[in-house]
Amino acid sequence: MSQPSLLPVVVVGGLHETERRQAVLELLADHEGAVVLHHDLTRAGEGRVDRGVWDTSGPLGGANLPLTNDCPCCALREDLLPELLKIAEAGRHRLAVVELWGGSDPHPLVEVIAGGEVGDRCMHEVVEVVGVVTAVDPLRVVPELSVSDELSEHHLHTCADDDRTVAEALAHQIEYADVLAVSHADQAAGTPELHAGIAMLRQLHPTARAVRLGTGTLLRAALAGFDVAAARDRVNPALALLPQEADEAGVATLVWERRRPLHPARLHEALEQLVPAAQRSRGRFWLANRPDLMLAWDAAGANLAVEECGPWLVSLPDAVWELYPPARQAAAALDWDSVHGDRIQQLSFTAEGLDVDGITELLDSCLLTDAELAAGEPGWKAMPDAFEDLLDPVA
Repeated sequence: MSQPSLLPVVVVGGLHETERRQAVLELLADHEGAVVLHHDLTRAGEGRVDRGVWDTSGPLGGANLPLTNDCPCCALREDLLPELLKIAEAGRHRLAVVELWGGSDPHPLVEVIAGGEVGDRCMHEVVEVVGVVTAVDPLRVVPELSVSDELSEHHLHTCADDDRTVAEALAHQIEYADVLAVSHADQAAGTPELHAGIAMLRQLHPTARAVRLGTGTLLRAALAGFDVAAARDRVNPALALLPQEADEAGVATLVWERRRPLHPARLHEALEQLVPAAQRSRGRFWLANRPDLMLAWDAAGANLAVEECGPWLVSLPDAVWELYPPARQAAAALDWDSVHGDRIQQLSFTAEGLDVDGITELLDSCLLTDAELAAGEPGWKAMPDAFEDLLDPVA
């Protein structure tokens, strides 16, 4: 007896509502048997989330959902999976298009769809995420990556305590999706602003499939398949492959790689210049006074987040390596150095008008000098903990 086919699911997100809705309508029109689900958070402040479901015949019903723990995202997740299960079991539709709310990060929702459960049913037994699309207006990319506005200022936040910025949300939406659905305003064709926006998209996510809205090419790209685990690794600071160096249409990417440790006080002092020097910067790094800890650098719109992402494997006994995923072990082996092991400084900076030489010189000045390096780890650990404002205190 053959296994029932899984319901394909395409997740469509993006801050730019016009482009996002155009992408959704194109998928609906071009795939016979498609259905759209969307949770509107406009009235979340009133304690409700509005769910809409429709196909080419029109609305198929909706619901006003009460918030769960005053959390719109919780209400969405608790309602979306049962709705997808219901659609899959009914068998009337052959594609589900999930349209996200403007500021939503597609990554956690895709993980929920792929690995969630409804009662005793595992979602991976009934649905399959086959594509993640971010719809974007390239004319807005560079300007929106250049400001520190919070999502809440534009009514795009997902819950009351969502303090993310527009730049942060946009960068993460672009870098996680496997398809970028891009509008080309006719009046902007050939302009420097358009070319800069396209160049920024290419440099932030070089491996994404970029398609132009309105050309009939979105459906094929959206159904090409999506590897949830590979996407998870791609945005994991411990494993992510940073963009290659590039320079196109006035937008450039610098990838700075060094081995020796960074001086915590000099780097912290340099943040005031480094963070606003690029519309987007990211990567992994290590500080001399925290030699065992891999740190993630994530900055957009002149806002920086620094997070701990586990130990460098060189700091662990060989037997403990087996507790880490093979991809993590392979990444460590690939970057292995005879002196510092897998510890490495890998930071990428992307911006219009990027000062490559200036950033490189400033970062290099933050590395330990030969005399400081000679002090060894006992001397490094005695350095002042300048990153107390961004990280937990040194144990």
